[in-house]
Amino acid sequence: MTTDAKSSTVQLPQGTIRYRESGSGEPIVFVHGYLVDGRLWDGAARKLASGFRCIQPDWPLGSHRVAMNPDADLSPPGIADLVADFLENLDLDGVTIVGNDSGGAISQVLVTRRPERVARLVLTNCDTHDNFPPGPFKAMPPLAKLPGAMTAMALPFRIGALRRAAFAAFAKRRIDPAIIDSWMEPSVTDAGVKRDTRKVTIGLDKRYTLEAAEKLASFDRPTLLAWAPEDRFFKISYAERLAQTIPNARLERIEDSKTFVPIDQPERLAELIGSFIRETRDARTEHVGAASTND
Repeated sequence: MTTDAKSSTVQLPQGTIRYRESGSGEPIVFVHGYLVDGRLWDGAARKLASGFRCIQPDWPLGSHRVAMNPDADLSPPGIADLVADFLENLDLDGVTIVGNDSGGAISQVLVTRRPERVARLVLTNCDTHDNFPPGPFKAMPPLAKLPGAMTAMALPFRIGALRRAAFAAFAKRRIDPAIIDSWMEPSVTDAGVKRDTRKVTIGLDKRYTLEAAEKLASFDRPTLLAWAPEDRFFKISYAERLAQTIPNARLERIEDSKTFVPIDQPERLAELIGSFIRETRDARTEHVGAASTND
């Protein structure tokens, strides 16, 4: 899971965000989920970088290497604002936001709160509506409020076999154990990252995705739902519900994949994203040209 991307950092009021970027052209900003980092998108970004500017930040969702400021708001709206501030700091406009897992929930909050720099939205399998967090993980936010609970929840994952088994539930393809270890390490070994992870875990709440779903009914940007029907955490019915809610949305199924579509089917995902951007860009150009002619 490597690319020829250039590594950089940006200083925001909430703290330091590390990111990598490759390619040039219209910007694509990727939003990963809980306990992974921007490397989740390496395969898709490698394919897309031939025609687009691909930006892969490490968002503060538990696998980041630099802790946020102690007062940083890491609730879903707070992280959505962090993403928006990142776009503003890099002066990115006409952005395609691509979200997966809990990063998809954050992307929904982002486009319904601060959509100014967003041209289009792509959601792969992710939390939505009342499925945030999904069933097996609903106990985590209340537990995270208890003293010492984050340490207790992390203890089993100090064992490599258990770490690998946990991630196997989200991907059909083998994930390099070294990558899994690096994803799990910061929230266990770094006190600041552990603090951040506790904040993020407490904030996982369906009220944010339900509120976003209501607002998505008036979201007018092109939206692609690139969804794996085999996923047991984020079922295809949630994507179908989103497709019915968002006015300018379309659903594309990605076979032979679980939650981590960017790992299981990076080439198929990149193909869908690239085609989607080009089609919606061309349609917008035709619309603007027709309007100018009529004027």
